[in-house]
Amino acid sequence: MIIIDQNLIRKIFKKRLPDSHKGNHGHTLIIAGSKAKMGAAIISAKACLRSGVGLLTVNIPKKERPAIFTSIPEAMIEFREDNNDWEKYNAFAIGPGFGTDKQAERKVEFVMKTAKFPIVFDADSLNILAKNQKLFSKLPAKSILTPHVKEFDRLFGIHFSIEKRQQKANEKAAELNCIIVLKGHKTFITNGHQSFQNTNGNSGLAKGGSGDALTGMITAFLAQGYEPINAATLGVYLHGLAADITLETQSEESMLITDVIDNLGKAFQKI
Repeated sequence: MIIIDQNLIRKIFKKRLPDSHKGNHGHTLIIAGSKAKMGAAIISAKACLRSGVGLLTVNIPKKERPAIFTSIPEAMIEFREDNNDWEKYNAFAIGPGFGTDKQAERKVEFVMKTAKFPIVFDADSLNILAKNQKLFSKLPAKSILTPHVKEFDRLFGIHFSIEKRQQKANEKAAELNCIIVLKGHKTFITNGHQSFQNTNGNSGLAKGGSGDALTGMITAFLAQGYEPINAATLGVYLHGLAADITLETQSEESMLITDVIDNLGKAFQKI
């Protein structure tokens, strides 16, 4: 297992070219949010934009559009109810605040059939996969699953130790040809052949919204052309680093994920 440190991250990180334009940095689609859960979509979108993506579109229920218009003017919107054209996107994420009803299940299945590249699955989309295990056979190659411990056990069965979960993560990542980001105190990342462990971050991240931000970040790096395993590794490290920087002005108790997103700029400067 490889420990993620700044030296590794500097080898992965691609410096932005001074003559680049927005088209060089990808167009991400985040399918997120539902009634009473638009915060997850907003957090994911803000973290994605702070991670360097050229363009971002958020797929949301039509009734919820004022939430995006007022909080993230940099993001574009498409409506969940429409027949969407997804050919223009370079990376997809689905799940934050998404819901798990039948309509949500159909959307997850449609995304899996439509996407020609890896997808980031988080939150409710993972719970949909857990309930519909047959969908694993339709998983696009090198997709990224980002479960916390409870979501992992819903997906792959009950485990009674971190070591057992990491072993199962290695097995399932190889079997499904995907990347698994097992979130926790020392987040574990594997593609079934290589595994990585993160050591930065702090308990200020042990709050709702942290995973939504990580999803946005990883998807931004996918859109910018990073290999999926590198997108996951870079996202996890910068997420933790920004949280550690946030301790300069907040405590672990008072820290909000929006504080962490605001400190992503300082995290990029450090690497």
